[in-house]
Amino acid sequence: MEKQRRVIALGFFDGVHLGHGALLRTVKETAARLEAVPAAFTFDKSPTAVITGQSVPLLSTVEDRILLMRRCYGIQEAVVASFDAMQRMDWEDFITKYLVEELGVIHVVAGHDFHFGYMGKGNPERLRHKCAQLGVGCDIIQKVEQDGITISSTYIRNLVAQGEMERAAEFLGHPHILTQQVSHGKGIGHSALGFPTVNLRVPEGVIVPAFGVYATKVWFDGQSRAAVTNVGVRPTVADNDGRVTVEGFILDFDGNLYGRQVRMEFHKRLRGERKFPSMEALAREIRRNAEQTREFFEGA
Repeated sequence: MEKQRRVIALGFFDGVHLGHGALLRTVKETAARLEAVPAAFTFDKSPTAVITGQSVPLLSTVEDRILLMRRCYGIQEAVVASFDAMQRMDWEDFITKYLVEELGVIHVVAGHDFHFGYMGKGNPERLRHKCAQLGVGCDIIQKVEQDGITISSTYIRNLVAQGEMERAAEFLGHPHILTQQVSHGKGIGHSALGFPTVNLRVPEGVIVPAFGVYATKVWFDGQSRAAVTNVGVRPTVADNDGRVTVEGFILDFDGNLYGRQVRMEFHKRLRGERKFPSMEALAREIRRNAEQTREFFEGA
């Protein structure tokens, strides 16, 4: 990576929520004042999952984290580091050799609970003290609350797992998103239901929203289209294989997006997933959900 002056936010930033936004806004403002590059440091895997040995479903892939940091907060560079390697690094070396010498960091922004280095011995107080010794600026951001609740990825994961997308968006500062390449489905949406569809797979390790039907937006080529999206196992389809799919029925669009990268935004859960007595009954329900989706976005 090219050696230049950087102001950097330190964290994992899963979901890039409003709590993270407090760090990222500080980075953007400080970088502008110091004429440096606004950057963020993140890990390749969940620190919590590695440390506890538990499965922690992520709100966003690394790619979506980077996209959200750039789009929502103007972060120009994202450094994705190996968490395993950082765990083996002395906390002082992480600051002096990695951040300052290798990345050219002149100002650091971290959260009140950020730990780093071997056995997590690096903490905000040590970070602040070491930065002062090196002449590097340092801001420690305290927890951010909304409605009396501390904004955290854990809390938002629970909301997404329950399908509470509108509430999740209030804490994220943006809709929950999934960016994936469109894969081939069974062609049922277009042939039987009359809507072109996008079929997405939820990447391994990423959270699956509560099964059901959602009012969503699908972004491609710089434009967005409203869509009715089913998350689940499609119980009405006779030859479903039990795999979880994300299938969006795009409204007012006639085109082929197979193999294309699209971003899906989840705005509102319309109903739970259920089995219908026939494909005709399912088609009628999807058309009703389509009208609900139109009304939702017209009133938004």
